[in-house]
Amino acid sequence: MNTPAHLLIGAAVFGRGKSRRVVIAAMVGALLPDLSLYVMAGTALFVLGIPPQIVFDELYFSQSWQTVFAIDNSFLVWGVALALALWSRSESAIALVAAALLHLCLDFPLHHDDGRPHFWPLSDWVFESPVSYWDRNRGAMWIAPAEAVVALAAAVALWRQRVGVFVGLAVALLLAAEIWIVRQWLFFFVDT
Repeated sequence: MNTPAHLLIGAAVFGRGKSRRVVIAAMVGALLPDLSLYVMAGTALFVLGIPPQIVFDELYFSQSWQTVFAIDNSFLVWGVALALALWSRSESAIALVAAALLHLCLDFPLHHDDGRPHFWPLSDWVFESPVSYWDRNRGAMWIAPAEAVVALAAAVALWRQRVGVFVGLAVALLLAAEIWIVRQWLFFFVDT
């Protein structure tokens, strides 16, 4: 699933009826499982000048990158974090961690050959889903529009909650990014 959709859905689910602070915490939590990818790929592409084909065809699948992804996409790691958040009784911490776990739950069935070892450190097993959120050869022509519709519904729910101008603008930007990304997957990016 695309990161903007994760942020919108996480915020709508775990920020519903909550303060602006809790909504933002849910957005941050929904981002965290993907953050390492953005940091590592951004550094490789824009700081080190490594060509995109090497970044996404080689580095992405390297043992070192996959180890980082295993940690920040582990149901077990986030499960422990949820137990700590529940123990603390902090609404913001619970929303943050719960949104991260929702992110993992939504990603798990939507990655064909680019999934994560979600049960690290107990297992390096990676579920290879028969469907993919981005690969048109694996159902993305159906999944991507459905994802965009769910993201739109989440954005509307957040706007109806009157989360303030700053968060409302962030929601609008996330929705625009989601629609742009889905358009790219469906019309320009072809898995060969």
